[in-house]
Amino acid sequence: MSRGRRTPVAGSTVVVTGANRGIGLAFVQEALAAGAAKVYAGVRDLGDITPELAASGAEPVALEVTDPEQVREAARHCADATVVVNNAGLHAGDRLVQAADPGAARREMEVNYFGPLEMTRAFAPVIAGNGGGAIVNVLSVAAIAPTAFMGGYSASKAAALYLGGIARAELEPLDIGVTSLIVGSVDTRMAAHVDGDKEDPRDVARTGLAAMARGDWTCDTDRMAIESRARMARDPIRYERGLGRLLFVDQLRTKG
Repeated sequence: MSRGRRTPVAGSTVVVTGANRGIGLAFVQEALAAGAAKVYAGVRDLGDITPELAASGAEPVALEVTDPEQVREAARHCADATVVVNNAGLHAGDRLVQAADPGAARREMEVNYFGPLEMTRAFAPVIAGNGGGAIVNVLSVAAIAPTAFMGGYSASKAAALYLGGIARAELEPLDIGVTSLIVGSVDTRMAAHVDGDKEDPRDVARTGLAAMARGDWTCDTDRMAIESRARMARDPIRYERGLGRLLFVDQLRTKG
């Protein structure tokens, strides 16, 4: 299998967005456990840091990904960065066309697409100046199939998937790899409304960092992601229709 730039975690200096809890916190913890030299934990509010993040040993950094100036300031502050994990995300919980809040999809696009774009633009010169490294984009099964019950979230994650591929082509000459992670249902606040089996965030983070280290372009991080891709490949119309029907269920539930 062809692979891109291999970036080991050990010795890397890692920046994680949305690092206060969930998958972002898991990336902080797993990067440090794997020997990262330093981890910068991007949070929206330095006055509201979770005890778990405070105990992790990472350096908190004010980082609201929808604020271009704050992103640029973070790039200046984290001048030794060699890895960026674009994890910050927003699921507004609304429909796309028949939206109760027509602005929800725009906010999702700002966080889930324009946020990683701003981060990539700001940090690519930093990573290149430090000898190369990697950008990891935390995406979703909703990026690979139109997921109607996730409205604008699905569209924004699909846009971010293409962002990863285009950034990879542009940044390869700078010795920067880009890995896109396709993530299923994870035990986080974002998936609190979903019943059934959910992945441990640290398992997802560990798998994602291993994919980066191998130079993978794309990685399905868990069972749901792998099975969803397989169902999409076998019968895309049936799979999309099934996702569409979930608009009308009272309770979302993962399969065991």
